[in-house]
Amino acid sequence: MTHLRKMLLDELQRRNYANSTAEAYVRALRDLAAYYHLAPDRLGPKQIREYQLHLLRDRKLSPKSVQQRMAAMKFFYEQTLKRSFRWDQLPYPKTIKRLPVILSQEEVQGMINAASDLFQRAILMTLYSTGMRRAELTHLMIGDVDNKRMMVHIRNGKWGKDRDVPLSPKLLETLREYWRWMKPETCLFPSRYEVRKGLPISPRGVFEICRSAAQKAGIRKAVGCHTLRHSYATHLLEAGADLRTIQLLLGHASIKDTTVYLHLSQRHLHACPNPLDGLAVSDVSGTRRSGRKQPK
Repeated sequence: MTHLRKMLLDELQRRNYANSTAEAYVRALRDLAAYYHLAPDRLGPKQIREYQLHLLRDRKLSPKSVQQRMAAMKFFYEQTLKRSFRWDQLPYPKTIKRLPVILSQEEVQGMINAASDLFQRAILMTLYSTGMRRAELTHLMIGDVDNKRMMVHIRNGKWGKDRDVPLSPKLLETLREYWRWMKPETCLFPSRYEVRKGLPISPRGVFEICRSAAQKAGIRKAVGCHTLRHSYATHLLEAGADLRTIQLLLGHASIKDTTVYLHLSQRHLHACPNPLDGLAVSDVSGTRRSGRKQPK
């Protein structure tokens, strides 16, 4: 697998794929090879179809997870091995589109107040006040916080794009206090287990901070790092920001990805009157009750 792994990584690097994508593709091909106990270049469409069912039936992976693995296999066979499979015979499983979980501002406040220490508090406030992804937060450097322009520079976001987002004065105050205490040297949020090496906190570590704070705050919703990003965008929309501005702040490639927040904004959902409220129906107190014994 070593030679094939190098071929795959070289092809991904030629197209400037993100490191996280490269790791996911390598992992997907490694799992495929382990399932059949054969190198993936010795497998074909029949084995891939069987493996797809195994992922869905036996491992109970979500359709989205299976789609990601299928994308890795398609890239490997088409781009790395230059094989022309009939991919229409290897259909991607249909996904269910669900609306993301959104927190109220009171719930976000509760999470921040529930942080165990200043390190966790600074991370939660940065995620919420900038809407950045957790991988983007792990890449954040001290110099990316520009207190002169009051901007935060986000480097190498999704699709390799950089962007600037406004720096909240409240966040700046917290980050200054955090810097005086933690004194990070390069990464703004270094791994607390590898401080001397200057390595950033892992994406998993950021997720655990979010989940722990939500539990301590008594929030029963399924909360992750992306929940704060979705909440940031929805709260901006409810405060009057337009979709184009939110698209730029989030770093969305298409505004279609941003329109989902129209389905989450209370201001937009309640902008039109409910048609039931325009009906002159009779008073409910005069409606006959049936099927239940009336009180004497």
